[in-house]
Amino acid sequence: MAGKPYPNASAQAAGPELARDPRGAIWGRRLLPSARWPRFPSSMKNLLRVLLAFLVLFILPLATHAAWWVWRGDLGPDWGRVDWSSARLLPEASRREEALIRIYAARTGRWRGIVAHHSWVVVKPKGALRYTRYDKVGWGSPVRTDGWAADARWFGNVPQVVVAMDGPEAERLIPAVRRAVAEYPYGHGGDYRVWPGPNSNTFVAHVLAAVPDLQAALPPTALGKDFHSLTDIVGLTPSQTGIQLRLGGYLGFTLGWIEGLEVNVLGLVTGLDIRRPALKLPGWGRIGVPLPAAG
Repeated sequence: MAGKPYPNASAQAAGPELARDPRGAIWGRRLLPSARWPRFPSSMKNLLRVLLAFLVLFILPLATHAAWWVWRGDLGPDWGRVDWSSARLLPEASRREEALIRIYAARTGRWRGIVAHHSWVVVKPKGALRYTRYDKVGWGSPVRTDGWAADARWFGNVPQVVVAMDGPEAERLIPAVRRAVAEYPYGHGGDYRVWPGPNSNTFVAHVLAAVPDLQAALPPTALGKDFHSLTDIVGLTPSQTGIQLRLGGYLGFTLGWIEGLEVNVLGLVTGLDIRRPALKLPGWGRIGVPLPAAG
């Protein structure tokens, strides 16, 4: 009809970029096929999700802890100038009649303290006049006995208690602990490797696995605790309350009542403590409900 424009004339004139509703109104611009965002294949999307999870769960906590560690000035002096004296967590052995087992862990020195703890074992039979301490270190004897005070600082850092057992139960388990120390398979000269193990934490993890009645788990920052030979892929957790999948200390998955949920990537551990609710984060370690305090 004359004088009445065709309803869709403007839309047709505007070209294919404009969309319209059935009444002819132009409501927006649609993208040409050449202007559409690229579509990633599902495999690429999954890879991106994995990389994002790795950054959030592993790299971000480690980076923030590294920044905090440097800001506090905890890179510290060299080993010859730090405090290796007793932290006074234990009384004099001669003043304590009952048997005792302790496992301690303390931050390592300088930049290594950003990511790792060192752990060791202490025993004292009933009536003994001194404590006996066992460490696996990268220098000195393969398994070192009484190299430091039983409750000594490590690179100046006060140790935390991993196992505290006293009295008849400790007396019962001390022979098994000493047997595990003697049977440690990587206890010879040249066996020590800082990463991924075997190292000091591999040694203590071996003791915990050999004496499951200790019912304890090393800190998530005990780098090397998950080291096993490449042929030992599946097994029980050290406490025998769960299962572990491991690949030479480089990769691993742990689920147990004592150990909680842990995912190990290149020795860095993230996870959850189920029994005493807490997060486990690379660098930071365990953050949550405090563990029972003991000397």
